[in-house]
Amino acid sequence: MTPLAYFESHLPSILADLEAIVCLESPSHDLPGLEAVAAWLNARFGRFGELTREDTKNGPILSLKFGHGGPRVLVLCHYDTVHPRGAFAWKVEGERAYGPGVYDMKGNIVQLLWAMRANDEMGLGLPRLELLFTPDEEVGSLASREAIEAAARRNELVLVLEAPMGNGDLKVARKGTGMYTLTAHGKPAHQGVEPEKGVNAVVELAHQILKIVALQEWEKGTTLGPNKLRGGTAVNVVAAEASVTVDFRVWTMAEYERLEVAFKALEPVLPGARLSLSGGLNRPPMEPSPASMELFERARRIGASLGLELGAGRVGGGSDGNFTAALGVPTLDGLGLFGADAHQLTEHVVIPEIPRRIALLSGLLADLAAR
Repeated sequence: MTPLAYFESHLPSILADLEAIVCLESPSHDLPGLEAVAAWLNARFGRFGELTREDTKNGPILSLKFGHGGPRVLVLCHYDTVHPRGAFAWKVEGERAYGPGVYDMKGNIVQLLWAMRANDEMGLGLPRLELLFTPDEEVGSLASREAIEAAARRNELVLVLEAPMGNGDLKVARKGTGMYTLTAHGKPAHQGVEPEKGVNAVVELAHQILKIVALQEWEKGTTLGPNKLRGGTAVNVVAAEASVTVDFRVWTMAEYERLEVAFKALEPVLPGARLSLSGGLNRPPMEPSPASMELFERARRIGASLGLELGAGRVGGGSDGNFTAALGVPTLDGLGLFGADAHQLTEHVVIPEIPRRIALLSGLLADLAAR
């Protein structure tokens, strides 16, 4: 029996596991929900060894080391979701399975479970694996980043089980993401009696926003979004303070360094105004390297044998793979199940594609074990 046939024959059991973990709702910061999923992970992955646990303010980080041959491979998964409890429920309609986190990324945890199970039972081989299950990726991995980076340094390759591109391609590059908050400080005055004695921070900030937008480099993929504004106290008072929070995205560290210099060099336009700046890079860019592209080529060849035409996708959103790639560890992302509508109430995976996507991961693990 081929691995693909194995997964096709076990599809009802795979769907049962998928339903079980999706129904354990685990929004970020919902500690009881996260604990319930952690218990599920212990029960399911315990067949491969004892999971270790690190408690954090954002929930438990679970890890498991398994296997004895081949390269050292870190597999990253997160088990928190963006959906509040009760947002929508598990259901199967036609060829789609819906539910909170089914696509991002609880379904991909089930994918990993069955890929490891099949390779173990069928003697296909597994490399030296370190599995890391984190509870706060959707809110920036603030409590998990140190553990992720430490694990990356212990391993030679990283596989990230986030969802693939919308067309099914894998992900070899992600933009770095961050935020700056620029605050303009002025001087209050009565708007009707003596406005000339004030310094309007809102006006100052308007000048600065135009400077910020001018820093965009569309051809390089560098975008800046001054999307959140705050300022002033009353309509008849010259605004003494105003701030803007700017989302920025960059493909390269060189572009981030350019922005950092430019933001720190901003100077007030209005006499008497001053500026203060906070923030910076949250996730470094995931830049492809020759080694990460070689890893992609392995996956592409395996996908071709399964009837999958896999391209090398680039995406503007970040993942925990940004952290590992920035350390120079070859990282391949987007290996999860095929579906659509992440973070939406119509989030789903496509059921007939589940066996092939598990077979892709199974084949990649077996290929790495034989390397």
